[in-house]
Amino acid sequence: MSNRKNLVYDYIVVGTGPAGAIIAKRLSDDKNTSVLVLEAGENNDKDTPIKDSTFAPELEEQFSPQYFWQGEGVPQSNLDDRTFEWTTGRLSGGGSSINGEQYVRPTTDVLREWQSLLGALWSPKRAIERFKRIEKYNGESNNPQAHGFRGPVDIRQAPKNPTAMAKKLVTAISRATGFREILDYNDPQTPLGPFTRWQLFQKPNGHRESSSTAFLSSDIIAANGRGVNSRKLRVMYKSTAIRVLFADKRARGVEFLKEGACIQAFARKKVIISAGINSSQLLMLSGIGPAKHLQAAGIPVVFNNPNVGKGLRNHTLTFATFTTNPGDKPLPDNDPSALYTGGAFLPDPAPGADKHRRAVQLVGIGGRQSLTIAIIYLRPKSRGTIRIQNNDPLKIVLADEGFLDHPADLEAVKNIYKIYIKNIAAELRRIDPTYRLTTPTDDIIDNDRKLEEFIKQNFDHNHHQQGALRMAPLAEGGVVNSKGHVHGVKNLVVADDSLIPFTVDGNTTAPAYLIGYTIVQQLLKKPAGKKNLVLKSKPVAKGEPGRKKKYAGPRKHYALRTPLQGQSGWETTAE
Repeated sequence: MSNRKNLVYDYIVVGTGPAGAIIAKRLSDDKNTSVLVLEAGENNDKDTPIKDSTFAPELEEQFSPQYFWQGEGVPQSNLDDRTFEWTTGRLSGGGSSINGEQYVRPTTDVLREWQSLLGALWSPKRAIERFKRIEKYNGESNNPQAHGFRGPVDIRQAPKNPTAMAKKLVTAISRATGFREILDYNDPQTPLGPFTRWQLFQKPNGHRESSSTAFLSSDIIAANGRGVNSRKLRVMYKSTAIRVLFADKRARGVEFLKEGACIQAFARKKVIISAGINSSQLLMLSGIGPAKHLQAAGIPVVFNNPNVGKGLRNHTLTFATFTTNPGDKPLPDNDPSALYTGGAFLPDPAPGADKHRRAVQLVGIGGRQSLTIAIIYLRPKSRGTIRIQNNDPLKIVLADEGFLDHPADLEAVKNIYKIYIKNIAAELRRIDPTYRLTTPTDDIIDNDRKLEEFIKQNFDHNHHQQGALRMAPLAEGGVVNSKGHVHGVKNLVVADDSLIPFTVDGNTTAPAYLIGYTIVQQLLKKPAGKKNLVLKSKPVAKGEPGRKKKYAGPRKHYALRTPLQGQSGWETTAE
């Protein structure tokens, strides 16, 4: 065991994904607060496959060991015992550095469910305001007030001039479903409909924008991982957390492996776990989980919580493929970073389903004389589990995602093919006869048994894992409370998509930013009883003169204004 006496910080953050990076940056904005961040991978922001967005689809298929955790889930009994990768990004930025870059906020419907369970902290109104503070939107909208334009995370709406292929697809979807084309699916007023332009985590030049580039850039940390300009932030790369250290059920530090050495670091205030799909394993290895299972694995029980690792959810993913007009290009020649050829968000097509609620995501993926529609069912009822095999922190977990365990999910996917895909195919043929559905063919869609077999054989894997450490009261299946504090212990916080209490209706990177931002706001609040209403303003951009602003928030809260990285405008911790 290697102990370093100087490894004592106010906070320790495990992981540099969307939640971990924003938490580390925001905490260390206070130059009196010290923060240690542990990242299992390295900083690969300058690597071409990471920086260049055109590599994004390829990255998600190859799972290169240079950038990904390597693992596989357990055989899925409802999918002919097929197995799927169990992986996410192992590099600075985590999943945000290797994902498909789609920026999709949860809709008001989902956020209302969160609010009903967790309180006003997670209301749609507050969530939208936080998204606006996070984003720097570069695109069009019929409702500009739905977006932020001065935040640290660049969002690009692309392409500016959609191709004929995208326009034909969107027109066909509109005619087939009855939903008009929309401009901005992240506008709360237009959550449903087809569109030609996706919103992407990209800089204006089309390069990837990750939590690493947005919150751990060179004006925040130096190449050696140490904070610049008196910032007490230290990022340790190649450092894999293996357990949280406790004293009397109080988190006091983290034990981790760094380049072959086992090291302990200690936190004066809190330990924050933002390890994504690895967070459940880390809690169990630390003694928080089902007591019987932990004891069988030889792990001392710190707090018995059978909810840890339960309730794992993921969206379903299948495909439909079309031939296309040889003259139609999938993407503009001047914008290959646009990545996608149109898309749509739609309700469940089944009779009796809520026609005002988002349940289906269609993603157009153009190729050479082909068009594939990725079909994502967003409201699955199936649930999975994450279990550790033993007390070896390097032993991969048993991740059972439980795909199609609930029969309603298979029926929902079948209905998408029978109603949406079949009708879209018919409309595409009317628009341009060269567009023909080749996989699955009509005879498969029309035959219930064949369609089920097709879905099971062609089922693919989304990296939209969520909910295994549910944010809810303990009695309602919870692992953490509404502010991310782990039930049954002190000074331990979890902040990532594993907290999601109700399945999000879109991609999961934007919710991770929301979770990190919301939780760090609570960490920054002054403890009750401490009177400190002195407000200070600082210039945000270099060379900008200082200016004062009046605090107009609730009288019982404090406003602590701090500059956002490299942006103009202000951010406030007042809620």
